[in-house]
Amino acid sequence: MFVLEEKIWFWLLLAIPVIILFFLFLIFWQSRTRKKFADSSLLKFLAPNRSRSKPIIKLILILLGISSLVIALVNPKMGTKLETVKREGVDIVFAIDVSKSMDAEDIAPSRLEKSKQLVSQILNTLGSDRVGIIAYAGGAFPQLPITTDYSAARMFLQALNTDMISSQGTAISDAIELATTYYDDEQQTNRVLFIISDGEDHEGNVEEISMQAAEMGIRIYTIGVGTEKGGPIPIKRNGVIQNYKKDNQGETVITKLNPGTLQEIANSADGSYIEGNVTSEVTDRVTEELQNIEKTEFEAKQFADFKSHFQWFLGVALALLFLDIFVLERSTAWLRRLNLFNERRKKGEKDDAE
Repeated sequence: MFVLEEKIWFWLLLAIPVIILFFLFLIFWQSRTRKKFADSSLLKFLAPNRSRSKPIIKLILILLGISSLVIALVNPKMGTKLETVKREGVDIVFAIDVSKSMDAEDIAPSRLEKSKQLVSQILNTLGSDRVGIIAYAGGAFPQLPITTDYSAARMFLQALNTDMISSQGTAISDAIELATTYYDDEQQTNRVLFIISDGEDHEGNVEEISMQAAEMGIRIYTIGVGTEKGGPIPIKRNGVIQNYKKDNQGETVITKLNPGTLQEIANSADGSYIEGNVTSEVTDRVTEELQNIEKTEFEAKQFADFKSHFQWFLGVALALLFLDIFVLERSTAWLRRLNLFNERRKKGEKDDAE
């Protein structure tokens, strides 16, 4: 497994196009200055060993050296051994509502963004638990299977948006039914499902599905995001609000938090309803609930003995920058013979030109 420890150093690569632009400007300025000083034949007589290729070679060496140095700062690591370890935890699935009503901004910055913040903060409090992610609107779709990789969970979490599922609506029952397939039947871990939603359900039949999930040992907690006062559903284009959703009579649709549906689901599956407006209160409540659930031992595979490989790239960077010192800008005999940049013409071509 390959890991980049300090990815922030990749920003230094932005210096490369700046250096290239500066080099091109310098070449242009030198060319104009030489033309003002003398014509090309006189310049060739005065500086017979001037090379057009050497500055480019020096630039390439510098850019490669900088790139290698950046990679060394990032500190790439490689897992050399895959181990199976025993861990204790709970299998947790997050079912996140991505219907259009989650774009409502009655809770800042929006219901969906608030949901993502809540899940992200919950992930920060977890220890050795396994997590999975489901997105649902008019249907439910798996986003991340059960895993101990919290970095992957955060990546998939940030990718959630209200345009990712074409079928609109809010099918909570589909999300619960899909969640029942997430858990490993061979490893009888304690199972928890968090449903994060505004509570609008356009399919119904949630109580029956919730009871079936409870019979499978799945405890369901619901987190309500939004306000009972509600807000309009924005219609956005490129992230900019163009209008608000209207009904058949031309009236602006107001979507409201429906805690009743969420409480009904939680009560049917031995869980509880949590109001999701205050992030700290939600994480404290979730932590408390998870602490009261008995942890189950399970096996997980993970890479061990990660070794840093920055020294190889650091060595290459130093070698390239050191080599650049010894590359002079005047041409050398062997390089002139290669004629890489067409610096000299054949004798016949020279005679024709004359």
